[in-house]
Amino acid sequence: MKNNFKIGVIVADIDEFAPFEEYIKKNSFAEGLLFGRKTLTFSIDNTTVLAVNCGIGKVNAAVAAAGLIDSGCNIILNYGLSGGIGDNRRGSVIVPQKFLEHDFDLTGIGYKPCEKPLQNYIYESDKKLNALIESIVGKCENSLAVTGDHFVCSAKESSFLETTFGASSCDMETAAIAYTCNAANVPFAAIRRVSDNADESAVGNYREMNSMEKAMPFEIVIELIKKINISDIF
Repeated sequence: MKNNFKIGVIVADIDEFAPFEEYIKKNSFAEGLLFGRKTLTFSIDNTTVLAVNCGIGKVNAAVAAAGLIDSGCNIILNYGLSGGIGDNRRGSVIVPQKFLEHDFDLTGIGYKPCEKPLQNYIYESDKKLNALIESIVGKCENSLAVTGDHFVCSAKESSFLETTFGASSCDMETAAIAYTCNAANVPFAAIRRVSDNADESAVGNYREMNSMEKAMPFEIVIELIKKINISDIF
């Protein structure tokens, strides 16, 4: 039997959260707030799940992650849509293994792009969680997600992110969640679906994908939660 533990799920956009909320509300749940953001608490097997619709952007995501950890979550998961860079094409599922903040910039005083003085600035997801996800979705590339507080919709910028950082996807939350979880020593994993190619067609493609319930990988998150045994992660 699985141990009783708690998993936090962070979802940024209200449209990304909607199909997950619909699934949750078919079963017993409790509704609440975490720093003013909607939360839904429910159970899968013996696992308590606390899902939060955190809002878009790094600050919202980091605050949600810290709040979930403070609420006793042993594991943090994230799902949502990302811009695809390089070979990651629209519609594909990606499981980033490393994360950085591409808009952190101290190059004017001599640091490398995204480098943070005297601290680690490339964060990681949990290898054991990633292996469980791969047992569901298949083998994933060793990918790097870059996060920034703006929507990437330029082929020139997308090329810069690939060339400068080796990025394979871009979004507005994952690195902030990964940083918070790494700092607190809490396992984290992200499951993202590519909505656009982070180029001049990105806005229309993102909006189209965001309106499609089946585009959201929340089903993978639910299957993952069912597979997790806490003794296999810690």
